[in-house]
Amino acid sequence: MFSFVDALPLAERLIGLRHALHREPELGLDLPLSQAKVLAALDGLPLEISTGKALTSVTAVLRGGRPGPAVLLRGDMDALPVQEESGLDFASAIPGVMHACGHDIHTSALVGAAHLLALRREELAGDVVFMFQPGEEGQRGAKVMIEEGVLDAAGDRVIAAYAIHAAATMLPLGVVATRPGTILAASDSVTVTVHGKGGHGSSPHLAVDPVPALCEMVTALQTMVTRTADAFDPAVLTVGSIHAGSAFNVIPETGTFQATVRTFSPQTHQAIQAGVKRVVQGIADAHGVRVEIDYQANYPVTVNDPAEAAFALDTMREIIGPQRAFEAPRPVAGAEDFSFVLEQVPGAYLMVGAVPPGTDPATAPMNHAPQAIFDDRSVPEAAVVLASLAAARLRKAAS
Repeated sequence: MFSFVDALPLAERLIGLRHALHREPELGLDLPLSQAKVLAALDGLPLEISTGKALTSVTAVLRGGRPGPAVLLRGDMDALPVQEESGLDFASAIPGVMHACGHDIHTSALVGAAHLLALRREELAGDVVFMFQPGEEGQRGAKVMIEEGVLDAAGDRVIAAYAIHAAATMLPLGVVATRPGTILAASDSVTVTVHGKGGHGSSPHLAVDPVPALCEMVTALQTMVTRTADAFDPAVLTVGSIHAGSAFNVIPETGTFQATVRTFSPQTHQAIQAGVKRVVQGIADAHGVRVEIDYQANYPVTVNDPAEAAFALDTMREIIGPQRAFEAPRPVAGAEDFSFVLEQVPGAYLMVGAVPPGTDPATAPMNHAPQAIFDDRSVPEAAVVLASLAAARLRKAAS
């Protein structure tokens, strides 16, 4: 395994890469600038490198000096459509786009892990697959990379997979957390369009007003969630967008709302999906309006393999000490498309603290906020976390 001392010679270079990625963030599956930066940062390492066809991914395989299985490390590269308000001197130069979720840290840390593991390549009893992934923020980039063969890039299916996520809140710098079983929620999106009959605002009896039906649906769904989900297996439904009409005295033809749904188990996921459709359709029938429901199951629940989560936690305690590595008491309601990887192979997802010292983790701007700030020192620390997980897991397999 590795220590933070091992990463010190790389720290300046990795932090420089992080700043370069942060200044030029890109969205979605097509990240040509980010891909070019990653390829340049990997240049000269003894890696077998391939790039994606349907997306600008990078897959790199490091062959160990001795035969053995393969493990996978993932880093996501895409940014968010957020206008940065961090005040950093390396803030985004692209209007309306920001690395507000720390993916620039993940990518730079994965590059660092490749450098660290390459230095000890002869000691590795097996191979390491480095998965540089676009499109985590809603485009299912992991699923696309799986379809293009990333899990078998070393020749055989990887025996384990690991990913980290930098936390701009909750966890102090240098603290790592994970847990067995569910660690992140499933994420669904719902778009509901209510069709009525437009008319004059003074004469609603001559029209079919979609707005009251729309409003009733929004409030009724909140009650439905509390009466459908087990209190110990919760669900969250948040309506983030409502649109209807264009003038104060006109009854519109249509109204639309969009919502996100987060659940933590397959059974609650199914129950809430059915409940949304039942409630919305019932209210539409009661109001005499027509409704279209577009319910998209986007990301499944992110479930850590219990044995791999325990292994990852033991490895972290050995590296950083038992006071700084702990089992998270409950899942987080965020979602991740690393869930697609964990559906295919056992593995673990870990949260890595990146809150700058002197900032209260309880009140720091959270991931996705325009003001989110991640400490640069989390980059080499996260590189050590990833490299150590891969090296220790190959060592475990060999023994």
